Parts: sequence; structure tokens; C-alpha cells
Amino acid sequence: MWAAFLGPVFAPDFLCRIPFRVLRARVLLLVASDVDALCACKILQALFQCDHVQYTLVPVSGWQELETAFLEHKDQFKYFVFINCGANVDLLEILQPEEDTYFFVCDSHRPINIVNVYNETQIKLLVKQDDDLDVPAYDDIFRDEEDEEEDSENESDGSEPSDKRRRFEEEVIERTMKRRQRREWESAMVMFDLAWIMSKDLNDMLWWAIVGLTDQWVQDKITQMKYVTDIGILQRHVSRHNHRNEDEENSLSIDCMRIAFEYELCLLNYQILMPYESKVEYLFLWGFYLLVIFPSVFSLPLKQVKQKFNSMDISLKENLREMIEESANKFGMRDLRVQTFSIHFGFKNKFLASDIVYATASLMESIEKEGPETTNFIKALDSLSRGNLDKLHQGLDLAKKQLRAIQQTVASCICTNLVISQGPFLYCSLMEGTPDVKLFSKPVSLCLLSKYLLKSFVCSTKNKRCKLLPLVMAAPMDVEQGTVIMVGIPPETESSDKKNFFGRAFEKAADSTNSRTLHNHFDMSIIELKTEDRSKFLDALISLLS
Repeated sequence: MWAAFLGPVFAPDFLCRIPFRVLRARVLLLVASDVDALCACKILQALFQCDHVQYTLVPVSGWQELETAFLEHKDQFKYFVFINCGANVDLLEILQPEEDTYFFVCDSHRPINIVNVYNETQIKLLVKQDDDLDVPAYDDIFRDEEDEEEDSENESDGSEPSDKRRRFEEEVIERTMKRRQRREWESAMVMFDLAWIMSKDLNDMLWWAIVGLTDQWVQDKITQMKYVTDIGILQRHVSRHNHRNEDEENSLSIDCMRIAFEYELCLLNYQILMPYESKVEYLFLWGFYLLVIFPSVFSLPLKQVKQKFNSMDISLKENLREMIEESANKFGMRDLRVQTFSIHFGFKNKFLASDIVYATASLMESIEKEGPETTNFIKALDSLSRGNLDKLHQGLDLAKKQLRAIQQTVASCICTNLVISQGPFLYCSLMEGTPDVKLFSKPVSLCLLSKYLLKSFVCSTKNKRCKLLPLVMAAPMDVEQGTVIMVGIPPETESSDKKNFFGRAFEKAADSTNSRTLHNHFDMSIIELKTEDRSKFLDALISLLS
């Protein structure tokens, strides 16, 4: 039983001590709806399969679903594993579990709730040894009974509590509120480390860890330095799992999976899409003019340009990256290359990690209704397995539509000046009737749109002050219920640590105006808001951040 191995509340070496082999009770997996969580779930499922651990998987997209799932299963389960959910709230207060219920939390969201860190019995955080949780010391937060008795005696004597203690508590609260709301670790990487420590890591698990890391980088959830550092760590694992001599005895079959490190261009899915589409369309996502890439595009024969990447002449494919970089350098565009990994199996199957990220996210947030609400989650989870290529290709097709919609929406917002300055932040609102607006009623799609819109606006505006502002973006969510979804992202700066304070700011703005908001997403910077309350909510947000 896991209960027999419960040590300190926060044990840095906890990854070494999870007793899968002695676990005979059934486990409930509560998995958030993001790509990193899905990759971590795949790794944990493989570990459970190795040790014949029985489990039930329940996808959760928000706090309401998490509470509902717990209430429905709390009588059947004593062990709960939370993946990318649960760390940034007081789980014991929200769920009110029995004393013999145990929570294992692997969550990349920050900041972690202090109560979860210092709980001594029921909550275990799965984190890396060098994860800086940035939490105050235990004695700074929790007061002993003796201290409380002394304060009560002072109050009974008519004396005020010490000013020193009051100031100290205020400082603790302020430090807690200012802790960074940013992801610094990927759950898939944590799970892969667990598999590696247990000597059960496989090439498939390594690939899922790579996809999870890439997902966090694509969505700007981790810094560039953190991404490059983790790429270096994973590269050593890739060499260990995929190194083979060239002799016949050690050669791999063409059907075996191979992972390779390589440099790629920061152009989304350009190998999956036709080059003409990717070069012309996706440069808008980075805020560059189409003329930058025209020399490269039109230097290719039109017959070759209109083909898919895999069908082009091999000489053109080999030189395409150099041609793009040469044209980009003429216009001052630097650092187009990024470190990444690719997966190969069979003669024609080659995918970049970013391709898998966009395909999986598109499947998970598909607006096409094909059965129960969990259908999209199961499809996205299945697409991560090599045996489900049909679902992966379906996801790639959806990703193409999504990325084209992002490009067109970004171009429309820039050309029609929909991005306006509200003082302390930039604001953009998509109106009902905008093409493909339903795609952006989903959190991941809206976050991607906000990211590329801000990049494009920063590159196109001449206002130096606006270049340093964060962005708040809203899109229609449910027309019948009259709700919008709103997301806030930090400014587009070269800072190595982009802090996002919109989660707390949204809560304060809603409380001060009694706006009807729903803070249901695990990412605190995403909320749902009644359309008629939007004006007063924004006024309060402007006043709060000014």
C-alpha cells in the first residue's frame, strides 16, 4: 500500500520511493485536458502495466469536473493521482476527504498551495529534486497553539497583538500572492524521471516526455533557457536508447521506432503542410511581412511548391532550410533554428515533436461532437500511440485548420486595429460572427491565438510602450448562455522569467464588481465571464493594474 510509504510531506527523493510493486489497491487517475498531462498519463499507464496495478482513468477539464469525479469515486478508491491539476488549491478544504484517503499530485501549475506542501499525512507532491517551490518556511505560516494562547491572553488583557507579528503575517501573505504563476516543470518529464529511476524507461516513454516538454515550450509555459536545458538532458537519454552500431548485428528494423535530435525552423508544421501554405501563412504568426519569405518561395519551381513536403525533390528538401535562413538574415530575422527531436518508424512516418503537440491538442479541443464529452480526450490520448496513425493524421488535419484560422484571425486583428491599449494592458475581443470564432472558445486554442497575436502586434506597432504590455483577450464561449472566455498572458519581452499575475488580478476584479465569473480552469489566468459584466470587469481590472 502507498500508505505504508508515506514519509515527510515534501520529500525531494520521493520519486525513488513510490512503491508500485506493493500496491494492490485500485487507483483513480484524474488527468487534466492538456498535452503534457496526456503524455505523463501515458508514461504512468505503462508503469502501472509493468506492475499489474489496476486503475481507472477519469479526464477532468476544470475544478467542477474534478470535484464531481472525486465525489462519485471516493467510496470506491483510497488512492488518487492528480496529473496537472490539484497543486495550486487546498485539496483538503475543497474535497473534504476521509482520513484514509491519499492524494499523489504531479502538477506543473505554479504556485503550489502552501497547505499541500506542508501536509504531513494525505498529500504527496511528485516533483523533481531541484524544483524550487518558492514557499515560505513552515514556522512563518503556521502558528503553534502556544502562540495562539499567548495572543488570546494578550487580547483578553485588552492589549493589541504585537505590531511585529501583524506586519510579519502581512509580509507572508504578500509573498504568497506574488509567487510566480508559471510552470517550471513538465509533468511528463517528472514521470519519465520516475521510470528511469525504476529502470523501466522505454523509447516510447522517452518520446512522450519529449512531446510533453515541447507542449510546455510551444505554449510559453516554460522559459527558453529551461527548454534548452531539458533538451540537453533528453538528448542524453535519446543517445542511450537509440544508439546502434552500423553493423548488421546491431542494425534496427525499418519498422522500429527511432528518435533523433535535430535543428528545425520556427515555422509551424511546415513539413506536414505544403511549403507554399506554411511559409506564406505562418510567418504572419511571428509578425513578419510576407515579402521576407517570397524570395525563397518563388525561387522554387511552382510544381514543387504546391506539393507536400515529403513529395518534393530531395535536393530541394535538403536545401530548403538554408534558403529560408539566408532570406531571413537579409531582413534581420535571427535565431530561426530551434532544438527539437523527431520520431521515425517505417519508410514514410517521420514527425517532429511539435507536430504531435498540435495534432494532439487539436483532437482534444475539436468542436465536432462525436459522442460523450470524453471522446475527444480518448482520441487525443490514443493518438500518442504509434499503433493509431489514423487518429494522428486526423489530428494533423485538424491542426492545419486551426493554424490557418489563427493566421487569418491574427492578420484580421492587426489590419483592423482590434488590439487596443487599455492603459496597463492590451485588449482584444473577438466578436460573434468572426470566421472560425468557435475554435477559440477552447482554452488552448485561445492561448495560442493570444500568443501569436501579441508577437505580431509587438513586431508591427511603433509604440514602444505598447511593446512592453501584457495582453488580455476575450472570445465568445456560449452564445445562448451569454458567456465569454478570457485569457491574460504576460508581455512579450526577452526576460527569462515571464510572470503571469492575471489569475489573482481576475479574482480581485470580479470580487470588487460582483461580476459573474467562473474560475473553473486549472490555469488561473483563464476565466469565463458573463458578456454583460465585461465592461465593469475591465474597468476594475484597469484600475487594479494601473
